[in-house]
Amino acid sequence: MRLNKFLAMAGIGSRRGVETLITSGQVKVNGRRIDHPGFRVNPQSDFIEVQGNPITVSYVPTYIALNKPPGYITTAKDEKGRNTVFKLVQTPVRVFPVGRLDRDSEGLLILTNDGALASRLMHPRYKVEKTYRVLLNHPLTPSQVHAFTSGVKIGSRTIVKGKLSFPNPANRKLCQVTIAEGKYRQIRRMFAALGLRVIALQRIQIGPIRLGKLPLGEWRYLTEKEIKALKKEVGLLHGNQE
Repeated sequence: MRLNKFLAMAGIGSRRGVETLITSGQVKVNGRRIDHPGFRVNPQSDFIEVQGNPITVSYVPTYIALNKPPGYITTAKDEKGRNTVFKLVQTPVRVFPVGRLDRDSEGLLILTNDGALASRLMHPRYKVEKTYRVLLNHPLTPSQVHAFTSGVKIGSRTIVKGKLSFPNPANRKLCQVTIAEGKYRQIRRMFAALGLRVIALQRIQIGPIRLGKLPLGEWRYLTEKEIKALKKEVGLLHGNQE
C-alpha cells in the first residue's frame, strides 16, 4: 500500500494533507525519513511515525475491485484444493468477498473488511442492482424475454425477475441482465427455467461500481469517490457528507 493512502486511511488527514506531511520530511518508516508519497509500506510489519508519533492501526478500511477469472472460487480456503480469489488478491489487511460469483463465472467482485457496508450490499432490503453480460446457447424469443422480466420460478416457490436488454439487437444470444437479488446461481437457474443454458457469464457492475477496463485476474483499490458512492447507495452516507 502507498504511504499516503495508508496515512489517509489511518485518519492522519486528507490525502493532500498527508502528502504535505510526507514531502516536508515529517514521516519516517522503520526509522528512515521518507519524502515520497508513493513509497510502499506494509502496515502489518513496518514501523511508521508521523512527527515522532508511532502510527498503529489495527483496522484499516480497505475496498477492492477484482476482475475474477473463471475457475476461481470466492472463499478463503477450499478443502478440495481449488484456486481461490485470494491467490489473486494479496493485501496487507484481511478482506472478504461481498457476496459470491460462482466458479464458472467471471467479472466484478468487491472485497472489503468493512462489515457494515458488506452486510448492506448483500441484504435484499437495499436492492443493490448487479448487472451481467450473458451469452446463451440459443437466441431469446419474445415470450422468453417477457417471462424473464415478468417473473421466473426457481426452486419450489421462489419467483424472481430481472431487467433484460440486448447490446446488439441482431444477436439475441448475447444479453445484459440486471437483478437486485443475489440467490445462488440465480441467473443460470432463471434461464434454465426457460429452457436455455448459460455459456458464459460476466458481472460488469455492482451498484455504482463498474468493471470498466480492469484486466481479467487483476485488482485495484476503489477510489474515494467510488467508496462514497457505494456507501450512499446503501444509506451509510447521506447528502453532501464527506
